[in-house]
Formats: sequence, structure tokens, C-alpha cells
Amino acid sequence: MEAVVVGAAKEKSKFPLWIQIFIGLFVGIAVGLLWPDFGKTLQPIGTAFIKAIKMLVMPLVFSAVTLGIYRMGSDLKQLGRLGLMAFGWFYLATGIAIVIGISLNEIFHPAAGLTLAATGAVPQNLATSVNWTNFFLDIIPDNFLFAMANQKIIPTLFFSICFGLSLAKAGDAAKPVTNFLEGVLSAMFKMTAGIIHTAPLAVAAIIAWVLASQGIKLLIAMAKLVGTLYIGLIVVAVIFCVLLMLIGVPPLKTVKKIAEPLLLAFTTASSEVTLPVHMKILEEAGMPRRLVAFILPLGYSFNLDGAALYQALATCFLAEAYHIELTLPALLTILVTTLVANKGTANVPGASLVVMAVLLSSLGLPVDAIAIIAGIDRFGDMGRTTINVFGNTIAALGLWKWGGKGISEDFDVKMA
Repeated sequence: MEAVVVGAAKEKSKFPLWIQIFIGLFVGIAVGLLWPDFGKTLQPIGTAFIKAIKMLVMPLVFSAVTLGIYRMGSDLKQLGRLGLMAFGWFYLATGIAIVIGISLNEIFHPAAGLTLAATGAVPQNLATSVNWTNFFLDIIPDNFLFAMANQKIIPTLFFSICFGLSLAKAGDAAKPVTNFLEGVLSAMFKMTAGIIHTAPLAVAAIIAWVLASQGIKLLIAMAKLVGTLYIGLIVVAVIFCVLLMLIGVPPLKTVKKIAEPLLLAFTTASSEVTLPVHMKILEEAGMPRRLVAFILPLGYSFNLDGAALYQALATCFLAEAYHIELTLPALLTILVTTLVANKGTANVPGASLVVMAVLLSSLGLPVDAIAIIAGIDRFGDMGRTTINVFGNTIAALGLWKWGGKGISEDFDVKMA
């Protein structure tokens, strides 16, 4: 009932939060371009907002995933089927995004005729390969609280799934624990609602700081690469809209419904920041909490369609900048390596750069080439993060449509 009241209040508002965020975006652009010195001083406001949202992510993921698995724990066959379908879709969507990125480079050749110079620094000790033994061992946390404190979402997911399954098998003895987790989850949503009302101010500060510190000249200098990237992201967005129509959900109404997390993703370039808001919106739209809690956190770690497109496109861009001929074997190397590394580095800080390092090494290019595009990474990150969030909405709705029918809970996507 409370969710319905909140949703009704939003509908009646003359200035919904997503419109306020949009206004904040343009205010930030104006401040960053007209008063850059002042814009540079606004970084702490944006940083405070991002930190405030991030402090909610781990307790929210733990409580939501544990409860979701607990409610599905009586039907392990259903849970396993959803997991297989989720990863099947994640790999298919990522593969399509990679092919689009490679194809756009073949069409537009954004590196043609450009004289490139490093505009950023390469992180020290950047991994250039995926250590699969360590990857799988790192999934199991030595200390669950340490994993949460260090924002390691995959070990947290692993523990939450195991804990939820154990609670499902514990019977009535689990009730006090699940009641406590229900209270934690409700409190996290309340905190999210409070913090998110400061989003317009935070967005204005973040955008003003980005433009003031990085400068419009940098955007112009690398406009071909950025422009090609956004063409690809638009193509992916169109594909997502077609999928929404196949699911039976109106695309425009869906985009309007999730406008807040999409705008937050674009302005903050952080998927983590959008997770609490995204989960809350899908639940208010009528999607079962158990399904949202299972799919979204998983997707935010493994379903990175926008990132995969960028990684493939940027690698082709750098290869052409170094005059490496992109033969069919080279293109297949980019496709397969991106498909594997994009998932294999999901638990690694700065995962996108690690994937780039793996790709460059596989093509015999120097890892230092990452520094060439580091200066514009922020502008690309904004768009690809937005597509990542949109893609996770598609994954959640698609898995409800084709894989969630066995869940004994009424459901009606109220995207209107």
C-alpha cells in the first residue's frame, strides 16, 4: 500500500524527480562551461552524494538477495532454471553489443587520420590477463563482513545466496532472521528515498566539475570516437525497445518509468548508484521482489552491454591508431576475448580498464595505449553505464516473461 501511495505522489507532482535531475544536468553544463573555476570546487557535493548511495548498496544487496533466495529456496529447480536463463541472456546480449562495436569501427574508422597523444595515466600494476583460478576462489569470501566493507559484490552475492538457501531449509527457526532482513530492506528503501531527493543538486555539481576539469576541448578532440560510441549505444537502445515490444511492455512508458536510474547512470557514470532506485522502481511497478532481488544484482555484475560495446570499439580504435591491420582472426580475437574477459573481471576494481588491458595484450599492443583514451573515458562511461542499466531492466522483464511464470505470486508490470 505504501508503495502505491509513493507512486501516486510521484504521478501528481508537477516536477517529477527525473525532470528535476534533467534540469540539474543542464545547470551543471552551464556552470561547467561558463564558470569553470567555480565548477571545479563542486566536486565534493557530487562525491558526497555518490558515497551516500554506495553506503546503501551492500546492506541492500545482502538483505534483498537473501530474502529473494529464501522465498525461492523451496523450488531449487526453478532457481537453477532462472540462473541458467539469466547467464544465457547475459552472454547473448554481450555478444551482440561486441559485434555492434566492431561493426561500427569497420564502418566509421574513427581513428583514421588522427594523431593521438596520451591524455591520461595508466594505473600501476594493471592486470593484463584473467587468472581464472583466483577468479573462482575470490567468489568465496574469507570474511563476509570484510567483503561487504570492501564493496566486493560477487562474494557478497555468493554468501547471500548460500545464506538464503540455508534459511529456506531452516523452517520456522528462520522467521526471526527473515523478519529482521525485511526490516533492513524497508529501511534501505526509506534511506534511498531520502538521499535521492538531493540528486538534482548532486547531478548539477558532478556535471559542472567534469566539464570544468576535463574541458570541452578534450571532447572535441576525440569527438569521432565518442560519437561512434554513442551511435552504437543508440543502436543497442533501439534493440532493447524492440525486445520490450516483444515482451509486451510499452518502450516509451518503460523508459519514462526508469528515467531516474537512467539519468543517474548517465550523470554519475556509476551503476552502483542506481541499484537501490532501480530495484525500488521495478518493485513499485509490480515485479515480485524475489525476482528483482535475484536478477538485478546479478546483472549489475555480469550484464554490462554498454561496457562490452565500448571495450570492443575502443580496442579496434587503438589498433588502427597503431596501424595494426584488423584481419578476421584479429576481430575474432577481440570478440571472444571481450566476451570472456567482460565476465571474468566482474569482481575486479576498474574492470573496464582490466578488460582493455587483456584485449590489448592479446593483440600484441602496449598496455600504455589505454592512456590515449583515458582522458575521454568519463564521457564514454556516462553513456555505456546508462545502457548497462537499461539492459538490466530488459533482463529483469524478459526473465519474468519467459522464466518467472513458476513463481507463485501475482504480477502485472504497471509501466503506465
